[in-house]
Amino acid sequence: MTQAPKSQPELFDRQALAIHRTRHQPEALFLHELARDEVEDRLTLVNRTFTKPAIVTPFAEIWRNSFQNSKIVADEDVLDLAPGGHDLVVHVMGLHWANDPVGQLIQCRRALSEDGLLLAITLGGRTLHELRSALAEAETQVSGGLSPRVAPMGEVRDLGGLLQRAGFALPVADVVPLTAQYRDSLHLMQELRAMGEGNAMTQRLKHPSPRALFAQAEAIYRQHFELPNGKLPATFELVCLTGWSPSESQQKPLRPGSAKVRLAEALKVPETKLPD
Repeated sequence: MTQAPKSQPELFDRQALAIHRTRHQPEALFLHELARDEVEDRLTLVNRTFTKPAIVTPFAEIWRNSFQNSKIVADEDVLDLAPGGHDLVVHVMGLHWANDPVGQLIQCRRALSEDGLLLAITLGGRTLHELRSALAEAETQVSGGLSPRVAPMGEVRDLGGLLQRAGFALPVADVVPLTAQYRDSLHLMQELRAMGEGNAMTQRLKHPSPRALFAQAEAIYRQHFELPNGKLPATFELVCLTGWSPSESQQKPLRPGSAKVRLAEALKVPETKLPD
């Protein structure tokens, strides 16, 4: 009898993530506060009044004074969102921990009424690149190998592609960079734990690492990235994703070959034939 192949293990241990989040310190949630401010600023630029918003977030308290009558939803694998029940869905600081980010976005699209707006903010690929590189080099030197320590995060181009895969119209992705400064790498790792952003990868080491590893990582971090004031920089990259639930009323791209004016004529430049 042939046995069914075993499914691949999920990238993130959601149970461990939930435990990490219960231990968060409110004063350490500055990234969530920045994301909230970014959402509020961007919505002021949208010529639309939203009356049925939903907010997907791991920390409801951040949104307590924002968006009256909004439904606050935890970023579980299955989102508590009714189909077509919202004209705005805000998904904040959870996609980088999703085992199925496309599935999360599809659920958001299905929860939107026609011509509804999704605004998602997640951490992007350059987040903590300094710490990632210092730990990887140190572990190679101390242990002769690598283990998962900093979660992989999507690049802006790839994250924008997820919107298209999820069926959103008019998708846009852009980046808000932020650099914070820390006394040392231990200070940074302590703050990550206080954010609820500790290592929750399924394949993470389950036993303590040697002290020599972190001492070497600190030395490497300083060698490559130390600032003139003696502090260590840490990059956080917020990727902002916007997309609309499809509607016949939305602007559509022109069909190829349908232009009435040649590009060279519109730009008032001579047209040069390309070589064969």
